[in-house]
Amino acid sequence: MTDVVARARALADDLLFPAAAAVEAAGAVPAGSLDALAAAGLYGLTGPADAGGLDADPATVAAVVEELAAGDLTTTFVWLQHLGVAGMLGDGSAELRRTFLADLCAGRRRAGIALQAAVRPGPPAIRVRREAEQLVLDGAVPWVTGWGHVDLLLVAARDGDQVCFVLVDAVAGPSLGVTPQRMVAVEASATVELVLTGHRVPAGRLLVAVPLADLLAGDPAGLRLNGSLALGLVARCARLIGPSPLDGDLAAARARLDAAGPEELPAARAHASALAHRAAGLLVAVTGSRAVLAGAHAQRLAREALFLLVFGSRPAIKQALVAELGG
Repeated sequence: MTDVVARARALADDLLFPAAAAVEAAGAVPAGSLDALAAAGLYGLTGPADAGGLDADPATVAAVVEELAAGDLTTTFVWLQHLGVAGMLGDGSAELRRTFLADLCAGRRRAGIALQAAVRPGPPAIRVRREAEQLVLDGAVPWVTGWGHVDLLLVAARDGDQVCFVLVDAVAGPSLGVTPQRMVAVEASATVELVLTGHRVPAGRLLVAVPLADLLAGDPAGLRLNGSLALGLVARCARLIGPSPLDGDLAAARARLDAAGPEELPAARAHASALAHRAAGLLVAVTGSRAVLAGAHAQRLAREALFLLVFGSRPAIKQALVAELGG
């Protein structure tokens, strides 16, 4: 799988990083950038081989995410939403696999996620009920990324103590509304608030139903991948700064994430995000006054590091971050 990591680094260095400032200024990820990721096979990174995917192991997936994030966090953030959908659909029904999987692995269709309900105890963000041969969805989630770039959404909705993962067409209408979120970083990711009001989809769009207790118990084990976004930002800062102790800090943070078990992952994730924050601050200081100019890489990376302090967080990650940043 080393070749796919090399392809990701080449795309990051030759396409994504040179365009990152322009992407932010335009407020939209170019379709051509996402097409290039699809042409490199990266939309099928987690998909099964029998549907044209690469079926990459977790270490390879983490390495690819880190390389792309070192190019442009915004473009990577949009693409990243797709990976879990392609991976989960490999275990879906024969009908869902036949309808969607090959196109998702090839990047001809692209997917996003609305999964906050999957890891939140207490009242559900989205509820689902079955009426005859339809599923009816009601509720809202504040963070759905890539609107306008995705064809499908994987929505997590609660039915009692079950979490149902449902494939929903990403088309706005009377029962599916979106409101753009204004953010200080990755604004071009087209992140929206999603509101579902009696939204109906065929019952066959149910991918899987899982007990909420099982999802909550297994959640810590899935925290590794988002740490690669922070590592990618650190890597880019290190390359812009030149040889420095930051190189060793990056290697140590990566090794800590790779070695962490579920109980250690929140602290390892927090450390990676704190390191990104420090690395971006160091880049600003090294760059000097030019760092605050519109379009400068340093100020953009500093704002993206701010974003990574809260993205994909959990109470345990927040607690560890506050302790680390507070000294």
